Amino acid sequence: MFYQDTDGYYNPINQVIPEELIKSGTRRFIASNSHLSEFAVLGYELGYAQTHPNTLTLWEAQFGDFANGAQVIIDQFISSGEAKWNVKNGLVMLLPHGYDGQGPEHSSCRTERYLLLCDQDEFVPGDGVNYDNKDILKQHNMQVVNPSTAANYFHLLRT
Repeated sequence: MFYQDTDGYYNPINQVIPEELIKSGTRRFIASNSHLSEFAVLGYELGYAQTHPNTLTLWEAQFGDFANGAQVIIDQFISSGEAKWNVKNGLVMLLPHGYDGQGPEHSSCRTERYLLLCDQDEFVPGDGVNYDNKDILKQHNMQVVNPSTAANYFHLLRT
C-alpha cells in the first residue's frame, strides 16, 4: 500500500519478520512487476524442448494475444527451424481457437495463420491408400490439430 501524502509504503508481509532481524540486515520482502513477454517464454520452451527431446514440453497461449506476442518465435524458429538447422523439435503449443466472449484478439489465435505456416502442399492419404500416415506426418514441419474428444487429445500428445 502506498501513502500518497507521505510518499511512503506499507507492506503487511514485512510485519512477519521480527524487528531485530530487520536491523541486522535481513532483506525485507519486495514485490515488483515484470512485463509479460510471451516471446521470451515461448523462446525458453522451444530451447528446453530442443535440449530435452525425451520430455513433453507444452506451451499454452491462454489467450490469442499471447500468441500474437510470440509470433516472431513461431515464424522464425518453430515453423522453419527444421529446414534451417535440420533438427526436429517436439514442442507442443496449445492455442485458443474460438471466440469465448473476450473479443477478437483475446479469444482466438487465428488458427489459419498456423495452417499457412505448414510447409507441404501434400495431403495425408485417407483409407484405402497404402501409406503409413505417421511417416507422412513426420515429413512435415508442424501439425495443426483440433482434437474433438479427450481420447483424440490423449493420443495426439502421445505422438
